Amino acid sequence: MNLSISMMLLEFTRLVLGLSVAAFHKPIADFILEHERSLVVLLRQRGLMVPAAPTRNTAHNMYFGIGMGIAAIELIRIYMLHRGLL
Repeated sequence: MNLSISMMLLEFTRLVLGLSVAAFHKPIADFILEHERSLVVLLRQRGLMVPAAPTRNTAHNMYFGIGMGIAAIELIRIYMLHRGLL
């Protein structure tokens, strides 16, 4: 088993990042959604028809899913590193 401390630190950092995105998905989604809506308005004023920004609930669910997906992938990677499969 060739597990270096720096490799495991990187994997655990990614895991914490995924859990952080899942934990703070509402403020992250609200921030991104606010900027996305202003971008849609700006582009429509310039004559470019773009689809509407997603609803607030959709954005919350999307960022929660992204965070949980990152965490799940990292848990699998940590397990595989521990078992020597990577």
